[in-house]
Amino acid sequence: MQKMSVAEARRPEAVGKEIQLQGWTRTRRDSKGGFSFIELNDGSCLGNVQVLADGSLLNYESEIKKLPVGASIIVAGEVRPSPAQGQPTEVKAASITVLGQADPKTYALQKKHHSFEFLRTIAHLRPRTNTFGAVARVRNSVCRSIHDFFQEQGFLYIHPPIITASDCEGAGQMFKVTTLDLANPPKQNAQIDYHLDFFERPAFLTVSGQLEAEVFACSLGKVYTFGPTFRAENSNTSRHLAEFWMVEPEMAFFDLEDNMTIAEAFLKRIFKDVLARCPEDMAFFRDRIDPTAVSTLEGILASDFLRLPYTEAVAILQKSGKSFDYPVAWGNDLQAEHERYLTEEHFKKPVILFDYPRSLKPFYMRVNDDGKTVRAMDVLVPRVGEIIGGSQREERLDILEERMREQKLDPESYWWYLDLRRYGTVPHSGFGLGLERTVQFVTGMTNIRDVIPFPRTPGNAEF
Repeated sequence: MQKMSVAEARRPEAVGKEIQLQGWTRTRRDSKGGFSFIELNDGSCLGNVQVLADGSLLNYESEIKKLPVGASIIVAGEVRPSPAQGQPTEVKAASITVLGQADPKTYALQKKHHSFEFLRTIAHLRPRTNTFGAVARVRNSVCRSIHDFFQEQGFLYIHPPIITASDCEGAGQMFKVTTLDLANPPKQNAQIDYHLDFFERPAFLTVSGQLEAEVFACSLGKVYTFGPTFRAENSNTSRHLAEFWMVEPEMAFFDLEDNMTIAEAFLKRIFKDVLARCPEDMAFFRDRIDPTAVSTLEGILASDFLRLPYTEAVAILQKSGKSFDYPVAWGNDLQAEHERYLTEEHFKKPVILFDYPRSLKPFYMRVNDDGKTVRAMDVLVPRVGEIIGGSQREERLDILEERMREQKLDPESYWWYLDLRRYGTVPHSGFGLGLERTVQFVTGMTNIRDVIPFPRTPGNAEF
């Protein structure tokens, strides 16, 4: 007898095989003819496999007819062609072993509608629902594609530290890491004395692995990081998390044009793979969450991304005749409404904006010859706007130090980063893609808290 997943048992080629299934009951229907239909799911796919339990089974009356939603069982039996429409197979049970019960009086996931807000309060059970099982499978596909793409392109996977003393973004919204007694911290000159802390200096959870990735890119050529990052931003919107995952490639000898080219290919690989690997899940998101979920990805795959300077984008927006909530002016950051207008209405395709005002961007982005703009890029897609942010990095030591001081950063704190410019400096580029934003875009889920297993937000660190 062969152990099989539900996904495998649902395939026509499984017909005729004696198999063993394990999973959780989704529904049970009892027939007057003395048998029951059990819908079984094990998380391997969106759909269930139907199990036919005959009344002649030894535990039919004592256990099978009492199986509630959410009970865990082992089914041994034969896969047969299903007479019902929409399902190629069913399993005729030779035996059913009940592993665990789920009391319907207390088990939260009964066969009825549950709001996403409610499901966030039971994040330990919500993966058993159709929506969150599908989210998990799509998230897995996206992660697999990230690694596949970069590995096939000859990149090395680098693990930057999670604890850091540097602020990549210069934003200051970082979680502090300390072993000091917060009730009575040591002080010197009325300031906390971090020399007595574990790392003997202020330390934080990282907001980005970019600077460390640059170290390896400037030695090994092409690298990428992929891991958790943290932002202590007191924001409760549907687009923000305090803990989220970022993929950040860095490439030596790449200019901004090279950066844009690989970013486009990278996104297309993710979207192509998810449509191929998760067709059932994507059909579910199209039918239940966002009717444009599949067509948007297909449209992106069929498009060449348009490359447009920020200055030209501002001019287009100003001439659009549209009434925006946020004013459009050169030097202002573009908002999602502006980015969506460009991708959805004006060009009707993905857009890569580049050459942003230097005042809008971090210190590490290369300054253009005009002195006013930097070699930054944002990849914009329909429905969400920016999905990738990146730049050619500043490789000139004197200008990098000037930019640090301009943004009130102490170059001495970044001595190691500056050394990359002192010794064998090279043009190099990179970008960042937020995993959760990407999964949110692919699935059409409206709240970012619903595309990460256990969301961390202000006031919430449950589970």
